[in-house]
Amino acid sequence: MSTEISALNHRPVIIGGGAAGLMTALQLAPEPVVLLSKAPLGAEASSLWAQGGLAAAMGDDDDPALHLADTLAAGAGLCDEAIASRIVQAAPAAVEHLARLGVAFDRWPDGGWRLGLEAAHGRNRIVHATGDGTGREIMRALIAAVRRCPSVTLLEGVEARSLIVEDNAIKGVIAVNAQGPLVIDTGRVVIATGGIGGLFLDSTNPAGCFGQGLALAARAGALLADLEFIQFHPTAFDGPSRPMPLVTEAVRGDGAILIDDSGQRFMADQPGAELAPRDIVARAVWRRRAEGHRVFLDARKHPGAEFAKRYPVISAFCKMAGIDPAADPIPVRPAVHYHMGGIAVDSEGRSSVDGLWACGEVSRTGLHGANRLASNSLMEAIVCTQWVAASVTGASHDPLKARVADAPAPASDPSAIRPILSQGLGVLRDRHGIERAIRSLHPLANGRSAAADPVLVGLMIAVAAWRREESRGGHFRTDFPDVLPSAVSSSISLADALDAARDIAETGSLFAGSAQP
Repeated sequence: MSTEISALNHRPVIIGGGAAGLMTALQLAPEPVVLLSKAPLGAEASSLWAQGGLAAAMGDDDDPALHLADTLAAGAGLCDEAIASRIVQAAPAAVEHLARLGVAFDRWPDGGWRLGLEAAHGRNRIVHATGDGTGREIMRALIAAVRRCPSVTLLEGVEARSLIVEDNAIKGVIAVNAQGPLVIDTGRVVIATGGIGGLFLDSTNPAGCFGQGLALAARAGALLADLEFIQFHPTAFDGPSRPMPLVTEAVRGDGAILIDDSGQRFMADQPGAELAPRDIVARAVWRRRAEGHRVFLDARKHPGAEFAKRYPVISAFCKMAGIDPAADPIPVRPAVHYHMGGIAVDSEGRSSVDGLWACGEVSRTGLHGANRLASNSLMEAIVCTQWVAASVTGASHDPLKARVADAPAPASDPSAIRPILSQGLGVLRDRHGIERAIRSLHPLANGRSAAADPVLVGLMIAVAAWRREESRGGHFRTDFPDVLPSAVSSSISLADALDAARDIAETGSLFAGSAQP
């Protein structure tokens, strides 16, 4: 193995086998790259579970300016308008690129795009595949393309445990496989590890997505941004399966309504009703459940008898639970779905550490702001890879000296902190709950235990949430329910978070201040 690994030195290393990682590897071709995936490709990628699709202005009645306006409105003042504009402008070409790679998007008999509608979109602009299996179809095509791409060396079952950094510059990756530790000397690393849902008890993300990329970047000294903004999907299937199956927003776009166990349609009087932005719908469902009610998505009239044909994936898991969506309401509840925050990156995906890029959900580009617009995530991951790849290719990569690396950290286990974060950083938050979470996490932050990396990510999220004394998008404080007049993005380093957590844990009286970077 050592001979094989040494032959891979000095190549760009991509960490993560989801849509962002795979697409970055393809965009870098023909430059030789190394792609690390801790699980077999697709096994732990949130992309695989994406049902809704990609948002792109493909319709005759649509254009990127309208898509941008909807994105900015959902983002609650925290989107970077220039970045968001650049990304949505590139979205239609990205869809065409995926189609050329073999993604079989749904089309009408005349070849036109069959476009869906989702919450907070003013037009039908959701490009989907096999009804509700878009992520699975995209991953199928990308995995096949990567496996046949001669410039990509794919290392499955290899997990990156830490980055080697000297003078704020990447020098290598320490990883582990079944045979033991290995070191890849490289000055160029792309983190594409996905989200943080695995840090919570109820999530639509695979359990293996628990912020490893955020921990890698934070320990390397990178700045992270907007970590407090976590999107809870309002309609995860309320059952024992983990990850929780998603009942895609497209079902509500087709006319399904939310009811409680008494049959009351409790969203009827809200602006946008069931198609209000996700944070609003999630809070309404959360509150209804807190009042002692169960909540259901009623698709019996719309789409009704067409349900199984239009949504075969959802229909299949409902059938396994003894539910026929054409005849029975579907039990739903909010679950952690997407992280708007992440590694702070510029328009080319570069972090604050030289030689470190990030792409996909693990990054914070400025597109999503405080509340991601439906189906903008897969689109962002695909679009941004071209700019990341161009930046990686253009970066200097002088030969590196061979080095002796520290022993790798142990494999992470987030199970101990899931109850803590679920309790303190749920759909509704307050100062006391956040402080309890910080005090519970802080004693676990030291050392090299299996909980260390998940704890650090959880602490950084909690400190960011504690500091933001307002309610905006996916971050709702019951003790600060109003939106501040000015929208300010947050920024945090690991050292900053640990200092703040120590003060909170020891005194609980540190002045929170405002949501300043």
